[in-house]
Amino acid sequence: MQFMDTKSEFLAEYVVRQIAAYFPDRFNIKDVVVKNIPNALQRTEQCIGSILAWRDKGFDYLVSGQYATFLYFLANCIWKDSGGHDAATRLFLLNKALNGIDLFYKIEMPHYFAIGHTVGMVFAMGGYGDYCVFHQGCTVGRQGVEHTILENGVVMFPSSMVIGKCLVRENTVLTPGVALINADTPGNCYVFSGKSGRPVFKEMKRYYADEYFIRPGSDY
Repeated sequence: MQFMDTKSEFLAEYVVRQIAAYFPDRFNIKDVVVKNIPNALQRTEQCIGSILAWRDKGFDYLVSGQYATFLYFLANCIWKDSGGHDAATRLFLLNKALNGIDLFYKIEMPHYFAIGHTVGMVFAMGGYGDYCVFHQGCTVGRQGVEHTILENGVVMFPSSMVIGKCLVRENTVLTPGVALINADTPGNCYVFSGKSGRPVFKEMKRYYADEYFIRPGSDY
């Protein structure tokens, strides 16, 4: 039997009970959860340990943004380890039910990212760089086979969206309600809504994600 510390044991039991409550179909998820909990927890603690608001507090399963991150990592670990679609799908749906977030387990999220208030977030397949920040109601969507690439340090404020073939370059901040559709950004910029919904870019001379993260070489 794989060794687990007390935290991993508790989380495994907690997740198994939640799955049984939400999906009472007697699917046995326990073994695959127990196997992948240590890796998922390590990835979660690495991620949240880079976030300024959480760095000194550790992982708390009662903080929705942290628990949503953990459930994504657990589902992703299970899928990568064994291709366990049945177990990973249940974890994806549990995350959606609990936290109002649509983050599929096959999506490759980076090592470091921040989820604020989870409600209404939608993530499509695409490219996601480190130190990105996602606030409530934001959407990253595909348009047919076209998808978005977010480089490092992209910040999406509430109700902003990036859809289709977009290259959102490093250190871009999408202000509330902005819609970027099949368009690129120059990077080091704010994005505002202009006339007819066309994006307007304003130069930014600081690295905005440093408000949220401890990054190598930053001032924190």
